[in-house]
Amino acid sequence: MIQLVSCGHNFVHSDGIRIDRSSGAGNYAFVLFRSKAEVVIDGSAYTVDNNAFILMQPSTPYMYRDLEKPFVNDWFHCEGTELGAYLQQLKLPLDRPAEAAYPTSVSRSIMELQNVNWLGGPHRSEIIDLDLRSLLMKLANWRHLPPAQGNAGRYLHQLSEIRSELYRSPQASYSLSELAASVNLSKSYFQHLYKDLFGCSVSSDMINSRLEYAKYLLDNSSLSIGSIAKMCGYENETHFMRQFKKFVSATPSGYRKRK
Repeated sequence: MIQLVSCGHNFVHSDGIRIDRSSGAGNYAFVLFRSKAEVVIDGSAYTVDNNAFILMQPSTPYMYRDLEKPFVNDWFHCEGTELGAYLQQLKLPLDRPAEAAYPTSVSRSIMELQNVNWLGGPHRSEIIDLDLRSLLMKLANWRHLPPAQGNAGRYLHQLSEIRSELYRSPQASYSLSELAASVNLSKSYFQHLYKDLFGCSVSSDMINSRLEYAKYLLDNSSLSIGSIAKMCGYENETHFMRQFKKFVSATPSGYRKRK
């Protein structure tokens, strides 16, 4: 089992910071830099920008300090007899800076680790073990995704977060203009980049997120069709039923009865 030693989310150091572990941390140390910093690892110096991370082995000497104020970071320390072999299996970069492909997701995962740790409960250790394994596996998986090319690559992080939000909140009502404005793009260019990155239109993802949630509710609740329509962001039941039939090839009632 992997144990969480300590962690911190969105730590703001108004006057800057200097962390010096001349003999290593004694456990595995992860830092997500959200501000520019100087990092020295076993005598090698690096300048890292925000969204870089380091994952240090227990005995590796390292130091980092701010290069801008305020300095903000997310971090955690962990340990476990299985951890070394797990990291070797994942082939994560150790003892050197690397770029976090989806920094907002990493930060959110560390926030969740902190919340679970504070909340406690009889299954806290098991939850933390699974959450740590999941985060480390995601970091490894993202490294093998093909890089986005050209301008699409510049907006990969932001558009990926928008896409995640669409699937997290299928009941929310977003306009294309609002989504484009959130990343300072024109509506047409936003749609073009989104399709280049994900192979589908924004509207398709909006519809799919709502219908997937609707199917989940139909499978796992006794809610009325009207209630499910509202929970999935539809203003009226008729529109929901028509769209469900078009894309699922069954009415909501027929889908529910198929079992």
